[in-house]
Amino acid sequence: MRVLEGLEPEKVFYFFEEISKIPRCSGNEKAISDYLVNFAKERNLEYIQDKALNVIIKKPATKGYENIPGVIIQGHIDMVCEKTSDSTHDFSKDPIKLQIEGDYIKATNTTLGADNGIAVAYALALLDSNDIEHPAIEALFTTEEETGMTGANELDPKLLNGKVLLNIDSEEEGIFYVSCAGGLRDIITLPIEYVESKNKYGLKLKISGLQGGHSGMEIIKQRGNANKLLGRVLYDLMKKTDLECATINGGDKSNAIPREAEAEIVVNDIRKTKEIVEYWQRTFSNELSISDPNVKVDLEEIEKPSKVLSNYSFEKAVNILMLVHDGVQTMSKAIEGLVESSSNLGVVKTYENRIEFTSATRSSVETLRDFIHNKSEIIAKLNGASITTNAPYPAWEYKPDSKIRELMKKVYKNMYGKDPEIAAIHAGLECGILSGKMKDVDMISFGPNLYDVHTPQEKMSISSVRRTWEFLLEVLKEMKNY
Repeated sequence: MRVLEGLEPEKVFYFFEEISKIPRCSGNEKAISDYLVNFAKERNLEYIQDKALNVIIKKPATKGYENIPGVIIQGHIDMVCEKTSDSTHDFSKDPIKLQIEGDYIKATNTTLGADNGIAVAYALALLDSNDIEHPAIEALFTTEEETGMTGANELDPKLLNGKVLLNIDSEEEGIFYVSCAGGLRDIITLPIEYVESKNKYGLKLKISGLQGGHSGMEIIKQRGNANKLLGRVLYDLMKKTDLECATINGGDKSNAIPREAEAEIVVNDIRKTKEIVEYWQRTFSNELSISDPNVKVDLEEIEKPSKVLSNYSFEKAVNILMLVHDGVQTMSKAIEGLVESSSNLGVVKTYENRIEFTSATRSSVETLRDFIHNKSEIIAKLNGASITTNAPYPAWEYKPDSKIRELMKKVYKNMYGKDPEIAAIHAGLECGILSGKMKDVDMISFGPNLYDVHTPQEKMSISSVRRTWEFLLEVLKEMKNY
């Protein structure tokens, strides 16, 4: 028996559970892309699968809608794959283990993939239907959104004919997004050298217990960043003890606020090291009492590493950890409560001959994005490191004369007796790239209530999925008046 058996809308939850069985971490989307192709073949629907594994499935308009502008239903097929430290889940082959808690669908110790699996489920339910009124539908399923929007970047816009695009990749019901931040990823690479350890005792210093979250949506909540906290502890230990360090690692995804980070260290005085670590436990518990009350700073005895970073390499690594930008940088002066620019030190990883520090920078103002990048360039240069930039994506600018926005506002007001919120979002949406490729397409982004995306605590409201589905169907029906 299916876990989501009996939930309404039935087809939406059926397809959500089906795709939850298919591994689809960013960069591993061949299986889900082929699933969509087979779905189209089984229903004799026109489809296109491009070299980036994007899939487009087309369904003709129902009777009476033949002359209405076509609608593109858009979402991405990849997901952020995060799990708890004690989880044995293998994202390369294991299905997501779904569970229901009250009004919520969750996963077992992993991310749920509702971001953006719910868009895929909505689109498949539409394509599978034979009793829903709608204009011509083009379901656009894109790849690698979470790691740089590769699919959207490589999409050939000539493959699509629709004049309205509904991006179902937002996470708050009743809020329609009409603008989003642009961004980029910076990777600072520090060359390192190893020397023989002279100290006695091997320890693992670990930061854990943080909530983490989406580096765009949750950045305003000022949650602790494990990589930055680790840097503060290492800096203090480096000043007050004869500390040696073998490795520094933290975080898994540049667009997720890191929940855990650790360093393998070698010391002579365990008692003094513990005293300093206990101080930082008290300090972080105080500083993060609201945002991360469960923060932990732990020491664990380990086999002593024979090789450690040279003093020069270690000092430069800690300098970068301390100096690289993180969190909210500026707030919008035009839209109250909107983060204008931010940066997230999402991943720190030690390799054989280098340490990489990967940050995701976002901004709705391109010059501020570049300003943050330029400061990172200076930090790298001053510490003997290099910097590379990848996955830049543009902001999605507000369109003052959007017909789909006005139609959706009207439908929402008629259904719920109140106005929806029209907003901008401090996160990257594929609308930024797609609007540049398809300048004459009217776009908007919306979706059901999702919580704690990009973390193992991710959950999706069942009732909100139902209401958003009903709203989507009413919008398609009212497209006669577009």
